[in-house]
Amino acid sequence: MAQPEPIVLELNAEQGCTEIESLCMNCHENGTTRLLLTKIPYFREVIIMAFECPHCGFRNNEVQSASEISETGVHAVCQIKTPRDLSRQVLKAETSTCRFEELEFEIPAGSQRGVLTTIEGIITHAIEGLSQEQPIRMHMDKELYDKIQSVIDRLTSLRDGNEPFTFTLDDPTGNSFVENLNAPAADPQLEVRHYVRSKEQNEALGVVAAANPEAEKEEKEDDINIDVDEVMHFDATCPSCKAPCSTKMHMLNIPHFKEVVIMATNCDECGYKSNEVKAGGAIAPKGKRITLKMTDEEDLSRDILKSETCALKIPEINLELTYGTLGGRFTTIEGLLDQIYEELDTKTPFTKGDSVTEERKEKFSEFLSKLDEVKEMKKEFTLILDDPLANSYLQNLYAPDPDPNMIIEEYERTFQQNEDFGINDMVIENYNEKGEKIANQEQKAE
Repeated sequence: MAQPEPIVLELNAEQGCTEIESLCMNCHENGTTRLLLTKIPYFREVIIMAFECPHCGFRNNEVQSASEISETGVHAVCQIKTPRDLSRQVLKAETSTCRFEELEFEIPAGSQRGVLTTIEGIITHAIEGLSQEQPIRMHMDKELYDKIQSVIDRLTSLRDGNEPFTFTLDDPTGNSFVENLNAPAADPQLEVRHYVRSKEQNEALGVVAAANPEAEKEEKEDDINIDVDEVMHFDATCPSCKAPCSTKMHMLNIPHFKEVVIMATNCDECGYKSNEVKAGGAIAPKGKRITLKMTDEEDLSRDILKSETCALKIPEINLELTYGTLGGRFTTIEGLLDQIYEELDTKTPFTKGDSVTEERKEKFSEFLSKLDEVKEMKKEFTLILDDPLANSYLQNLYAPDPDPNMIIEEYERTFQQNEDFGINDMVIENYNEKGEKIANQEQKAE
C-alpha cells in the first residue's frame, strides 16, 4: 500500500504554492492570494499567505500556525541592548501579546495578524498603525494627537536603538518564538518560561468547552477507575503525516519513586514513534535538584525519568534546557543525550538554512561536537536535573545506600514557579473525600 503524500512539506525553493483569486479590500477589484502550507526549518508547521492586487498595487501577507496548540503557553522576556538585538527573529502568532515595558505600550492579542518578522519589524508595524490617523487627529483632537505622537516618537527611538528596553512576548498557545542569539547555549538577555493556561484561556482558545454546570455535575458522579495492569488505547493523529494512529497509555510504579503514566504513539503510515511520561500522584511540597557526577560509561546506563517540568544542565559544555523542553521522558542517560542531540541538530530554530551566518553555523557545529563527546563519555561531566515539582527521577546504582556521586537537594519553590504551574490558584481546604466543597453553613456549625 502506497504511503499518502505529506500535507506539510519542508520549505524549499522549488516548492509550489496554491493560488486563489480573491477580492482586494483596497480597490475592490480581483487580486491573487497565494497559500503555502510548509514547515519553518527546525521549528514547526505554518500557513504562509500573501495577497497582491495588480490593479492598485496593494499587498498583504500573513502567517498562521498549522501546528496543534501546545500543552503550555509561552512567556518570553528579552532585554534589547544593541542594534543586533533588534534583528532577533520573532514568530508572532495572532494569539500573542507584545509589550514594551519601559514605554508601557502593549500590542494586544488579535490586533495584528500572525507574522514571521524581527523585533524591529514589530516596532515599525506599530508605528505605521499609530501614524495612520494622525493627520486627522491633528485637526479634530489636538490633545489626543500630541499624546499619540509622543508614543510614536518614543517607539521610533527604540527602533533606532537609541535606548535599551524590555520586550515581552506572551502566547497562551505556545506557538510564538523569540530567537536565541546564543543557541544552543542559554541567552543571558532572553528568559523563556512555559506556564499552565488558565481555564478562561483554554475556553478562549477553544481547547475546552465553556463551563457547563450540569455536565460538570455528571462528570463528578461518574467515577473512572484505571486498572494498574491495563494498557489503554486512544485514537490520535500522527504529528508527522497527520494520518490516524493509536496512542497507548499505561500506569507504572517506579521503585523508590512514585507512580507514573507512560504514553506511546506509533504511526503505521509513516513509521513515526514517540513516547512521553507524566508523573502521577500529589504535587510535592518542595522542588528537587539532582546533581550527578558522570565518571564512566556505566553511568550512561542509569535509568532516568525527566518530567515535562524538569530543567536539565550540563555546565561543562554550557548546555541548559528549560522545563517543558522534550516533554516527559523515561529512558537512560545515554538515550536522553541522544534525543537531545537529535532535537538540537534537526529542530533548533534559526541555526541552519540560508538565514543564518557562517559564524553561527560554526559555533553551533562546535557545540554539537562537544555534546557528542559527552554522550560518548569521552570526558567526565556533571548532569543536573532541576524539577520544581519533584517529578523527576535518576537511578541510584547503590540503592538503598546513598550514591557517592549523586547529590539530591530539596528547596522551596518561588512564588513565580508556583504561579507558572497553577499552584497559587489551587484551593485544597474545606473539601470532603469525594472532592466536593463543604457548604458555608457546615463550616459555621463547626
